[in-house]
Amino acid sequence: VDIDFEKEPIGVGKDGKNVYFRDIWPTSEEIAEVVQSSVLPSMFKSTYEAITKGNPMWNKLSVPEDKLYSWDPKSTYIHEPPYFKNMTMDPPGPHGVKDAYCLLNFGDSITTDHISPAGNIQKDSPAAKYLMERGVDRKDFNSYGSRRGNDEVMARGTFANIRIVNKLLNGEVGPKTVHIPTGEKLYVFDAAMRYKEAGQDTIILAGAEYGSGSSRDWAAKGPMLQGVKAVIAKSFERIHRSNLVGMGIIPLCFKAGEDADSLGLTGHERYTIDLPSKVSDIKPGQDVTVVTDTGKSFTCTARFDTEVELAYFDHGGILPYVIRNLIK
Repeated sequence: VDIDFEKEPIGVGKDGKNVYFRDIWPTSEEIAEVVQSSVLPSMFKSTYEAITKGNPMWNKLSVPEDKLYSWDPKSTYIHEPPYFKNMTMDPPGPHGVKDAYCLLNFGDSITTDHISPAGNIQKDSPAAKYLMERGVDRKDFNSYGSRRGNDEVMARGTFANIRIVNKLLNGEVGPKTVHIPTGEKLYVFDAAMRYKEAGQDTIILAGAEYGSGSSRDWAAKGPMLQGVKAVIAKSFERIHRSNLVGMGIIPLCFKAGEDADSLGLTGHERYTIDLPSKVSDIKPGQDVTVVTDTGKSFTCTARFDTEVELAYFDHGGILPYVIRNLIK
């Protein structure tokens, strides 16, 4: 890369003279002549005429003739996701949040690397437990990336980053949180399932630039599967904020100059978010009141930034929105 091809030689010929790039570079005419004589139609025909015939190993695979994919309940790699279970043709409409517990209380710069299932599956994690219960040896755990087609594994790997810092644990580093009703320290997934089984909503408190870093779909899918209904942050990375809306999660921003600490929020409160029951009554960027069971009340900005995002939210997310409109 440091050679000036115009002025510097690229080598020395047998006659001892310098050889420049221009001496060996073929002309357009020479290239066209070679293509005409050597790149023949028969090459392409022989390659592509058998492309639909496969090969003996491929052809021996047993393929069911059903028009719908037959899910294998024993597979730990591909699992039927629950996104469309119990879905009706009528949109559910906007959902507020009532008496929600705080699943996680974060500071600034929580990235999609912190949120998303990524890397190796730790031996004592909820995902590892799930796999071992299904007869998968530890040596065959593989990575979250390889198992991204199994929502059960990925939901267990959400917020499983070993370097995550959760204020509910007073600065302790690791993928755990406090189950507020009992005070138990649990893996984030296990705490989330406790709340879901009890029919209790959860929210996340966060600082600035929540969801920064590369955009990843599981950073929004995972929290939704864990039952998170809203994220209240100082600010959001723009694509992650949009992805949250696409999974039916409410993104709220504290007002300028405010955050959880300045408002005296510890994350041990229960949160009620008052949203209108009709999507037509919600406008992009409108104020929303949040009230806690301790009597605190504060105003946030609803970060539905476009009318299209409000339509997604009305349907419970972008996937149900697309499916209903395809059917119609």
